[in-house]
Amino acid sequence: MKKLVICALVLLFISCAEKTNSTPSETAKIVAESFFSKDESVLKKHTTSEGFASLVTVQNMIPKSDKDIEVKILDEAIDGEIAWVKYKTSFDGKSGIFKLVKENDQWKVTSKGPREKGPF
Repeated sequence: MKKLVICALVLLFISCAEKTNSTPSETAKIVAESFFSKDESVLKKHTTSEGFASLVTVQNMIPKSDKDIEVKILDEAIDGEIAWVKYKTSFDGKSGIFKLVKENDQWKVTSKGPREKGPF
């Protein structure tokens, strides 16, 4: 009986544990969705401090939308600790690109340099 309880507790902790090693595409989708829904707590969790500040500045300039925004990942390129994700949203139909870096073994969206170009 004791082993059964211990196994159940271990399974409970594993199932409730937060997934920390998400892919760049998964992170980019979460960031895009939280950006358009204006969910700053989720946005902050999946961005670097520079990326968060940049996105919030732009976010404050767009009107809030009542419709659900769909995000489609178009392409992904990973080069060591840096990744680029190209996405498209139903908000305006235009594609965008996120630059991601690994921070504490987790992919986070960061800001691009003014002349920095990604692989697409």
